This record gives sequence, structure tokens and C-alpha cells, in this order.
Amino acid sequence: MPLKTYSQPLPRRRPSSSHKAYRLLIAALVLVVIMGVYIYNQWGGSNVNRSATVMRWLRNPDDHPDWSLTAGQSCGEAPFLLPTDGLAGFLWDDSFRPGHRHAGIDIFGGTDMGVTPVIAAYSGYLTRESDWKSSVIIRIPEDPLHPSRQIWIYYTHMADPQGNSFIVADFPPGTYEAYVEAGTLLGYQGNYSGNAGNPTGVHLHFSVVEDDGNGRFKNELEIENTYDPSPYLGLPLNGKINPGEIPVCN
Repeated sequence: MPLKTYSQPLPRRRPSSSHKAYRLLIAALVLVVIMGVYIYNQWGGSNVNRSATVMRWLRNPDDHPDWSLTAGQSCGEAPFLLPTDGLAGFLWDDSFRPGHRHAGIDIFGGTDMGVTPVIAAYSGYLTRESDWKSSVIIRIPEDPLHPSRQIWIYYTHMADPQGNSFIVADFPPGTYEAYVEAGTLLGYQGNYSGNAGNPTGVHLHFSVVEDDGNGRFKNELEIENTYDPSPYLGLPLNGKINPGEIPVCN
């Protein structure tokens, strides 16, 4: 007797509800991993590496003298002097959390607060607002890279955790348009965060700030109001372009 053949495919077995749940769980886990990798690359990848480097430096800077910048040094043909000693630990356009973009560079002296000098990177006119405990800003009428525009250089964290200033006495609160030459001592690295008793770690935050077109500086906390400092200092200081290299002046 001949075997019976089927002209239609055999019906497939329907997956059980537990099998469907398992597949959904696997898909969800894959999606979470993909999102995690994306977030890590966008906001945390290079920053994790840089954070580890900063911690190694702060534990013992004498172990890594080749990582340190030197105040007053000029790198290549760059117009600015390096503003302080130490490790350029966090760079312009680094990210510390989703949606955040670092609007300057952080240079860690590797010393106690009030010890590592901070100098003017370029000649200009210094202002210290009456309520500024740790900050000064210097107006440069002609940008050395683009002479048709005016720029500003912002320095901050020059105070202790309670806001006791390390800015030199020549520039008290309320100072307005005091002319300073490149290399002038401005103060010393501190760790004032803006909130008393919540220190940041001893460093200088340095940024190149846009002019608002009316002779005032824009909000230096927003990266859109700042310029990439790399060409001004002759170093790879753009966190998106430089994911891991320690910027040093050869």
C-alpha cells in the first residue's frame, strides 16, 4: 500500500505562552545592552578612562611627571601660555552625565589647595564680579586666531570649599577691566564648587568664552557659548576628538 503524501505543509506548532515570554525577555535584554553601549560611548566611555587617569595622578603625581603641563609654557605656535601646572584631566566637550557637555578643561595640579599658581594665558583686561569668590575672566579685544572678534578667558575654582578665595589681592571682588600681561599671577588652584562644603577636587577650570556682541561675555557654563581651546593652547583638548590621549606639550 503506497504511503500517503501531503500536498500542504504540516501545521507548525504554536509556541507556548512561556516560550513567547522568554523570547520577549531576550529581546528586551539585547535592547538594554545596545542602549547601554550607546550611552557608554556617548557619555561615559572616554570619561571613565579619564577619571581613572585623574585618580592615578592625584594619588601620586610624582609617578607620572610626563603627564604634567607647565604654567607659562607655550606649545608650538599656539598663542596662549599654559595657565597652570598639572594634568589636563577632563577636556572640552567631555560628558559626565546624559545631556551634559563640559564647557572647558580641568587641570589638576596634584597638590593641596592654595599651592599651584594660576597665571594669565594671554594679555587682556581682567574683571572679577563682586560676588565671584573663585573666578576671574579676562577680555581679549582681538582673538589671536580670529582678530575680527573679541573673546574672553574664564578661570575658576580658585578658593577653598567654604569660598575663601585664593585669587591674589591685586584683583579683589568688583575689579573691572584691570589690564594684565600674559604670565601675570592670578591666584592658586582650589576646590570651591559654588556650594560651601561640597568641594570639587583641587584644579583649575579654564575656558575660552564667546563675546555676546555687546562687549560682554556669554554664560560660560554652556558649551555653545565657548570655543574649543585646542588651537589656543596647541594641545588635543577636544574630548570628542581625543578619546584617551593625555595632552602634553612636547
